[in-house]
Amino acid sequence: MADSIPLNPVRKNSRKTAYYNAGRPARYVDGRILNLNTVLYQQFKFFLNLYFLVVACSQFVPSLKIGYLYTYWAPLGFVLAVTMVREAVDEVRRCRRDKEMNSQLYSKLTVRGDHNVTHPDDIIHNQRIPADMILLRTSEKTGSCFIRTDQLDGETDWKLRIAVACTQRLPALGDLFSISAYVYAQKPELDIHSFEGNFTWEDCDPPIHESLSIENTLWASTVVASGTVIGVVIYTGKEMRSVLNTSQSKNKVGLLDLELNRLTKALFLAQVVLSVVMVALQGFLGPWFRNLFRFVVLFSYIIPISLRVNLDMGKSAYGWMIMRDENIPGTVVRTSTIPEELGRLVYLLTDKTGTLTQNEMVFKRLHLGTVSYGTDTMDEIQSHIIQSYAQVSSAQSNGNSASSTPSRKPQPPAPKVRKSVSSRIHEAVKAIALCHNVTPVYESRVNGVSTEPESTEADQDFSDDNRTYQASSPDEVALVRWTESVGLTLVNRDLTSLQLKTPAGHILTYYILQIFPFTSESKRMGIIVREEATGDITFYMKGADVAMASIVQYNDWLEEECGNMAREGLRTLVVAKKSLTEEQYQDFESRYNQAKLSIHDRALKVAAVVESLEREMELLCLTGVEDQLQADVRPTLELLRNAGIKIWMLTGDKLETATCIAKSSHLVSRNQNIHVFRPVSNRGEAHLELNSFRRKHDCALVISGDSLEVCLRYYEHEFVELACQCPAVVCCRCSPTQKAQIVRLLQQHTDNRTCAIGDGGNDVSMIQAADCGIGIEGKEGKQASLAADFSITQFKHIGRLLMVHGRNSYKRSAALGQFVMHRGMIISTMQAVFSSIFYFASVPLYQGFLMVGYATIYTMFPVFSLVLDQDVKPEMALLYPELYKDLTKGRSLSFKTFLIWVLISVYQGGILMYGALVLFDQEFVHVVAISFTALILTELLMVALMVRTWHWLMVVAELISLGCYLASLAFLNEYFGIGRVTLGAFLDLSFIMTRVFLWKVCVITLVSCLPLYIIKYLKRKFSPPSYSKLSS
Repeated sequence: MADSIPLNPVRKNSRKTAYYNAGRPARYVDGRILNLNTVLYQQFKFFLNLYFLVVACSQFVPSLKIGYLYTYWAPLGFVLAVTMVREAVDEVRRCRRDKEMNSQLYSKLTVRGDHNVTHPDDIIHNQRIPADMILLRTSEKTGSCFIRTDQLDGETDWKLRIAVACTQRLPALGDLFSISAYVYAQKPELDIHSFEGNFTWEDCDPPIHESLSIENTLWASTVVASGTVIGVVIYTGKEMRSVLNTSQSKNKVGLLDLELNRLTKALFLAQVVLSVVMVALQGFLGPWFRNLFRFVVLFSYIIPISLRVNLDMGKSAYGWMIMRDENIPGTVVRTSTIPEELGRLVYLLTDKTGTLTQNEMVFKRLHLGTVSYGTDTMDEIQSHIIQSYAQVSSAQSNGNSASSTPSRKPQPPAPKVRKSVSSRIHEAVKAIALCHNVTPVYESRVNGVSTEPESTEADQDFSDDNRTYQASSPDEVALVRWTESVGLTLVNRDLTSLQLKTPAGHILTYYILQIFPFTSESKRMGIIVREEATGDITFYMKGADVAMASIVQYNDWLEEECGNMAREGLRTLVVAKKSLTEEQYQDFESRYNQAKLSIHDRALKVAAVVESLEREMELLCLTGVEDQLQADVRPTLELLRNAGIKIWMLTGDKLETATCIAKSSHLVSRNQNIHVFRPVSNRGEAHLELNSFRRKHDCALVISGDSLEVCLRYYEHEFVELACQCPAVVCCRCSPTQKAQIVRLLQQHTDNRTCAIGDGGNDVSMIQAADCGIGIEGKEGKQASLAADFSITQFKHIGRLLMVHGRNSYKRSAALGQFVMHRGMIISTMQAVFSSIFYFASVPLYQGFLMVGYATIYTMFPVFSLVLDQDVKPEMALLYPELYKDLTKGRSLSFKTFLIWVLISVYQGGILMYGALVLFDQEFVHVVAISFTALILTELLMVALMVRTWHWLMVVAELISLGCYLASLAFLNEYFGIGRVTLGAFLDLSFIMTRVFLWKVCVITLVSCLPLYIIKYLKRKFSPPSYSKLSS
């Protein structure tokens, strides 16, 4: 709801007495890690952990007890501890980062005597705004200041903000408490580009009412770039624009984890079926329900508890490898739970400014209709400017009234006279130097060290050495820099005037009568100036060709040349002018001021008045500016496209700018058509435009945020379905909330994995909503980088991050997960064979220590060494990105591959158990040692069978495991008997040294493994996978 905020809370009680204003993007509360209940919920929501908790608890019931308690509780505790510690480390890091940001101190203006009144260092230069405020005073005499909005809208350039006029004029700072005034603010909204309010000063005669707009606001998360400011807080906490545009972070779970979770449920079902079969074969005799539960516990190793800990340790290893990669220096893994997601991505949603581009503009082209100037012919323009201003100054000194500037009282219907090229260049350059929102800022230097930027004063030395330009658009800065390079320099600007320096050093002063800022609706900006020397009033305007085409006088070249420049990837602006008489301007001013004070439909009324001037304007020139791309953006985007990844560009920038960058970066190929979605405002228009778009094939889509919102409101499914068929999609004028909404739409409608990449605070919502968020540390700060799952320093690094590390992480985790399940299924098969032979008795085949040792010291190191395996070399993965397409199909871990491993486990388990019983019928007491030895050897050989690229650590792991097992045969022989140790069945050490034992164990192992080696050889020979064809 809209609210009135008193300027003096001592005199008027405000509803808002206390503010909680801290940001909290992580999952902890008030600086503390989440309470134990929440942490445990995160762990036990996985079926695997919940299942083992139930099994471990069942061992407290005497009739269900199978083995020692430690064999169930120790592994469960270890697995939970490893997972929780790893996630706790991630959260503590986030907590520290957020605490650092939220603990910034700010000064508060008080009324307890002059000595407590804070001086105008309330929010100082380079300090971040803590809450949404209305600007009351600045240290600048003009009442203006500059802010940086990089963390809010992604734009790195400075924005001009203006203090409330009546509070800026107060003689002293303490006078703010002596007046009775309030600010009327609209209800909190998402839109960061608009604001409507009023400032009312009650205790003066008559009361002063001043309209407030976006120019009077200081949104939270913006930074004061020049001077110091005092403001009154209007929104805090959840009402702030930056918070409204930020989505809550979620606990991300990888697709591989979800797939393994489904497979463990299938294993549990198989375990229950097997237990029921065993009880049924017993004939459901006696307390069969108890026996059923005992069989469930007995076969619990079908679902390996070590699966989670192996995968979690593997994820940590992948993160360490990513951060150690010298080819992508500075890469940081901030979320260690989802590295496999990098290998499954189908959609990449990227920001534009600072991500694909450097946001550095360079002036490239000036077109006058009959003649065009490029970077190699700018010296001609410079000579024309020098010549024309020399003529003007000489004519003025001679008292000659003829000059190249407009006459004092222009006649609109004057006959058209063909101007010389020199005079046309003069008019064009002057228009470009005047029509903008750029302010020159001079840095005062002390002993060679630059200090805080200062606004220029009239008597200041306008030296070129320490002058920098600031504006809300980098295009404007590029244009003004260009006019400086050709001889016409902007040296000073305040709210009421600007000054230009000619090539001869003369200062020309122009008074700013009105200024009309650029908006996404109008797509143009204008300025009305009065020249001090002549008193002439001129209305200059520049804007996009689509907006200016109907405003300027008829011509036959504008549309064609705009198309030519756009194909070169240049951002175009059309520049025009109109001379006004004093009477025309006075009439306009009265109507304009009246429209500005309107409470209802203010924007429409103001636009209508301005449009009355925008008729039959004289076309001066067309400019072309290039936004330089980040290093290797084009080859990186091509690499990602060849890998089957669909790229969507989501930007808060203008439609024309976004389209230019899409072309210049080759996001949209040169021969590809572009469908620009027309602005729609209701259901009917959206329906017609969608039908028009449906008829086009293989063309890129460009759509604005407003039109997107309308389409999603009425035709969400249809729009997403059509957009997903496009080779590329560009969404411009997107708010941070819309970016996150698009990510969630793709997740809901396609079930594919999404990745978001950006570098500004406005990208945080999108990064957190995506399955995999990547932040770039760039000019726009570290907010996106800190909130992301992975942080990189350059966009080009994403190619290696996905093609190499994403591929390896997914393939390795898929192999590791299935092998760990195979390890559990093979021993459960042996237990089932053992129980079926011994009258379906629910007696464990192996004692507790052997079961724990089997999953740890005997096989853990070789199995875990699979995280070092790779199917193709990194160079090959980057050379053939098409290999990445196979990963998105999920074939490395599917029900098909799972069933193959089930068959392998059943075959090997049956061979090992039956082989041990058949070959050792005379030494039946040694069946445990025999079968277990063959089992360990089989597992070690199976690891070797799976390895595609050997690493020296793999060989060491195999040898260490084999050595540990042989040592345990000698020193832990009491565990190798049948049944319990009290039965007296011990391993005979002399027996295992015999030749009979050795050759029979070798035969069993050979029969279990050799067929698999033969099948692998035949498959690679007659049906090799794509990667093996390349490596050969």
